[in-house]
Amino acid sequence: MLLGVNIDHVATLRNARGGNEPDVLTAARICKVCEVESITTHLREDRRHIKDADVEAIRKLPRVRLNLEMAMTKEMQEIALKLRPHAVCIVPEKRQEVTTEGGLDVAGQLDWAIEFTKPLIEKNIEVSFFIDPDVHQIAAVSKTGAPFIELHTGKYSEAFGTEEEEKCFQDLKGAALFAQNFGLKVNAGHGLNYQNVHRMHEIPNLVELNIGHSIISRAVFVGLEQAIKEMKSLCENSSK
Repeated sequence: MLLGVNIDHVATLRNARGGNEPDVLTAARICKVCEVESITTHLREDRRHIKDADVEAIRKLPRVRLNLEMAMTKEMQEIALKLRPHAVCIVPEKRQEVTTEGGLDVAGQLDWAIEFTKPLIEKNIEVSFFIDPDVHQIAAVSKTGAPFIELHTGKYSEAFGTEEEEKCFQDLKGAALFAQNFGLKVNAGHGLNYQNVHRMHEIPNLVELNIGHSIISRAVFVGLEQAIKEMKSLCENSSK
């Protein structure tokens, strides 16, 4: 499996005090040195961590694959069409949430999802929808023209090591297989860490894992480059 690194929380730390430290662009360059598949940033509507200038600077880095997480709004569509990141992941967004709490309801706003996706695909931007492991949502995404889904792994991550782990894991695995039957490619992420990520190898043909918080947390103690290398090894190596 490939690894995409979300560097939002580098910006969270920077914004806690203001100024430029730690520098988001330096974090992106370290990700590049580590040869991760993509660098993910979530440009939220309230700009609580990543700012417009951050994504613009990362987009200018040579040979860096920018994955822009964003809400399904007209403003964000216009930003993506102007910036032209390599990929976008459409996520739900609530002002009061600490982090993304669940998958996007694509089925409930399918017409807008189709309209939203079309111009992005026409600009050769790879589109994915961040959804719960739900067959109705997967079927809806298959109608949008987007080639990818990203499965929300939050419930599995929270249940890891408890009696609910196996059910949550099997929900993920079943959803991935269901999506692949539609010809969709499958990524996954949210809450994955150094302890629970190994089970993702049990899901056939997962393309990429997007992981942020646990990597940045680990980086506090060992440095960002080492933290990325450790997670990258876990993603590439199927042994526990």
